[in-house]
Amino acid sequence: MTAARSLLAALALVVTVSAGFAQTAPPGDPRTMTFDPVTFTVPEVERVVLANGIIVYLLPDRELPLVTVSALVRAGSIYEPADKVGLAGLTGTVMRTGGTARLTGDQIDEELEFLAANIAMGIGVESGAATLDILKKDLPRGLAIFADMLRAPAFEPAKVELARRQALEAIRRRPDNPAGIAAREFRKLLFGADHPLGRESTTDTVSRITRDDLAAFHRQFFVPNQLMLGVTGDFEKPAMLEALRKAFGDWTPQPVALPALPAVTAGAGASRSVNILRRDLSQTHLRIGHLSVKEDDPDYFALALLEDILGGNSFTSRLFRDVRSRQGLAYSVGSRIVPGNAGPGFFVMQALTKGPSTHQALASMLDHMERLRQEPVSPEELQLAKDAFLNSFVFSFADASLIVGRLMSLEYHGLPKDFLQRFRDGVVKLTREDLLRVARAHLHPDRVVILAVGKDDDFEQPLTTFGKITVLTLKPGG
Repeated sequence: MTAARSLLAALALVVTVSAGFAQTAPPGDPRTMTFDPVTFTVPEVERVVLANGIIVYLLPDRELPLVTVSALVRAGSIYEPADKVGLAGLTGTVMRTGGTARLTGDQIDEELEFLAANIAMGIGVESGAATLDILKKDLPRGLAIFADMLRAPAFEPAKVELARRQALEAIRRRPDNPAGIAAREFRKLLFGADHPLGRESTTDTVSRITRDDLAAFHRQFFVPNQLMLGVTGDFEKPAMLEALRKAFGDWTPQPVALPALPAVTAGAGASRSVNILRRDLSQTHLRIGHLSVKEDDPDYFALALLEDILGGNSFTSRLFRDVRSRQGLAYSVGSRIVPGNAGPGFFVMQALTKGPSTHQALASMLDHMERLRQEPVSPEELQLAKDAFLNSFVFSFADASLIVGRLMSLEYHGLPKDFLQRFRDGVVKLTREDLLRVARAHLHPDRVVILAVGKDDDFEQPLTTFGKITVLTLKPGG
């Protein structure tokens, strides 16, 4: 239901925006055509705080007789005990499958199927989230089930055991996925294998988790004063607030002491870290990068645009045009900047290349990173990156659920509600000199963490030319 509504809203937005285009050049060669800048005003969203501290965002959208209720709770795997990594994920899974005080998990599934409704729930690294999608006429029943799952999950023992076995099986299958290995091991190198942002679950940590652990994690973090709700769809605001107060109003707030996140030191070295994880593969999975800025850093806007030029815009980026297309060194290549919130973010370049071209691909990627520090990007590259960003910006608000979700996320992470508009305005003002300054301040090819997952016997040259090599090994059981 949500996907259909998103598509309709996106199509309507395209039509609306297209109607505002003004052709200022004679028809003929499309390359001579220019258009008015794409603009979009974010709809006003009402924010209400219930008596017990629940923050509610409300944005009616009466296009279809549907309602979506989203929840965001301040929880996450960063708050797990070190000896029970995997607890947050299991808690989120069994909150959805393990029933409530009123209904078993199987009864909930049957009722949702009968109502043509859907409830999704999970807990990630820095937050927990849940969503209810339902027909307007069935909202009272769906909201009651949704509230029970958030407030009073039963954690049925059989469902806990099933979720634990599935988690253990997923851990056992990890060595079968080279891309997953590269992503996890690279994160460990950046943040530290024992840091909450870098550690991963193992058969030992998951096997220690009990039903009581899940219930305790839920009691600690799922309290109304740590919860945000977003409601979109076909509803009247007074009636919706009354329904939310009925479902959640008698939930008593509790003080929550969030465990402090330790400082990150692993990926902040003064020299390159070159790491090889040997796997019998015909291709090498490359990761190159280092820690980077938080999302509220004033240089984040420029760094994000710079990353688009380097490797973020797949078909027009430097890495794609040179490393893949001109030199033919990689099946896929690109880069991304992941801004931090609870902790630092990171910058990464990645590629999938033939074993014999590993050294050359790595050298070329580092050269491109260094070039951004040595000379300004071209005026054409800057304008193309700006246009791509500005023309896609409106789709950050393609439907009501996306708008509300973004506002909830911004408040959750302590960012101003107009952050995205500031982002847009900041990108418009960026100059080539701004990007050069930011590249010199935040890109450090001499201090990157390098990870190559593959068969180093096939490398055309040893990677010792980039620094001292550390050979990694996968630990049994995760």
